[in-house]
Amino acid sequence: VQFVESGGGLVQPGGSLRLSCAASGIYFRDFSMSWYRRAPGKQRELVATITVAGNSNYEDSVKGRFTISRDNEKNTLHLQMTRLRFEDTAVYYCRHSTQSGAPLEWGSWGQGTQVTVSS
Repeated sequence: VQFVESGGGLVQPGGSLRLSCAASGIYFRDFSMSWYRRAPGKQRELVATITVAGNSNYEDSVKGRFTISRDNEKNTLHLQMTRLRFEDTAVYYCRHSTQSGAPLEWGSWGQGTQVTVSS
């Protein structure tokens, strides 16, 4: 199982980024998928989840700003981030998960992609 995140970078407050995650080693369309983030000095937190049926859930602080999507043909997960804030600065990770966003235990975590919001 492998997850490769990309698309992070340095962006000003109010800006946008689109993260991508390429998954391999799993039958992608059979799993809920989630984005997580770890900010400096903080624990990892759930950002968004998309189920097999395409239903999505978001952490309160990103609702209305972030959109999670999936492409089952390409085994790819995306996170469109808009109106970025300083507090969105973190390393972002993707992973297969339960419908409620709990990460599944098997398989290693990817390297993540760094998102830095700074003026």
